[in-house]
Amino acid sequence: MSGKLTYKESGVDTREAAALVGDIGTHVRRTQQQRKLHGAFGLFAACFDLSEYKQPVIVTGCDGVGTKLDILLDQKQYGIAGKDLVAMSVNDIITTGGDPLMFLDYVGIAALDKTMITELIAGMCDYLEDCGCILAGGETAEMPGIVPEDVVELAGFCIGAAEKPNLIDPTQLKEGDVLVGYPSDGPHANGWSLIRRVLAENPDLFTEEELTELLAPTRLYHDVVADVRKSGVTPKAYAHITGGGLPENIERLFQGLGADLEIPFWDNKPMRKLFEYVDADDKFHTFNMGIGWVTIVAAEDADKILDAGPGGTVIGTVVSQEGVRVVEKSA
Repeated sequence: MSGKLTYKESGVDTREAAALVGDIGTHVRRTQQQRKLHGAFGLFAACFDLSEYKQPVIVTGCDGVGTKLDILLDQKQYGIAGKDLVAMSVNDIITTGGDPLMFLDYVGIAALDKTMITELIAGMCDYLEDCGCILAGGETAEMPGIVPEDVVELAGFCIGAAEKPNLIDPTQLKEGDVLVGYPSDGPHANGWSLIRRVLAENPDLFTEEELTELLAPTRLYHDVVADVRKSGVTPKAYAHITGGGLPENIERLFQGLGADLEIPFWDNKPMRKLFEYVDADDKFHTFNMGIGWVTIVAAEDADKILDAGPGGTVIGTVVSQEGVRVVEKSA
C-alpha cells in the first residue's frame, strides 16, 4: 500500500455502486414489458423511438416527495417513497393527454445503502410497470460531508409524448362545463410540513395504524385517463391535485372563469383527527381533501366518465365568477 487515500476511504465506494446497478436489473426490466428503449440500457443516456407517433409533442415533468420523505425514511417505508416519486411526475404528465414513456431518478445520499435504494427502485418500478413507463436511467450520488447521514435527496423526472391533435386544451373551457373528481388515497405527498408540525406538537395523536394509513402512496391516475379515452369523451382539462389543494390547482386552468365545488365528506379517520388542529379554511388550500384528480368535460359528457378509474363523482360546474370556491358535504 502506498499509504495514500483511496476514494473508498473518503466515503465513496464506486465498486459497490456499480454492483448495485446489477442488483436492481430485475426491477428495471419489469418496466420494459410494454415499451422498450431504442438501443442499450445502462450507457450514458437513453433513447426512445418516437416514430410510432405521427405528430409527436414531448411533455416533461419533474418533482420530489417533499417533507413526507422525512417520515417515510423514519418508518423505513422506502417503497412508498419510490411510488410517490413516480406518481407525482407521471400524474402531471398525463394531465396533458400525453403518455409517460421514460422516467429517471436522482438519489443523493451520504453513503450507499443497498437495501434502501433497492426498495426505493422496487417501489418506483411497481408504479412504472403499472403505467407502461420505462425506468430509463438515474443517478445515485454518494456525498459524504454534504448530505447528512439521516437524509436522502430524492428527485424524479418523467418524459412523455402526445399526438399533437390529442393534447388537452383547457382554453376550450366554458361556463356550464362539469368537474368530475376522483378519490385520493390519503393526503398523498402534499401538506406534510403541516402534518409534521402537528405531529411534533402532538406526538401521540396517531396510532401506528393511522400513521400507516396517512402514508399511503400517491395514487396513479393513468387508469382514469385510459378509461376516459375508451369512453370516447375528449376532456377539456385534467388537474392533478397537489400542493395548494383544489382551489389553486384548478384555478390555473381558467381564463376569466371559476368553479363552485361541493365535494364529498372525506371519510379518513386520521385526517379528521388532524383537522382538529388545522385552520378550517386553510385545509382546503393545503390538502387534496380526498379528491386527487379532476376531469372537466362538457355537461353532456359527464355521465359517460363517472365510472372511469375506479369512478368519480360530479363535484361542481364552471361558472363565470373567477376563483374556485370549495365546500365539503356533511358526514
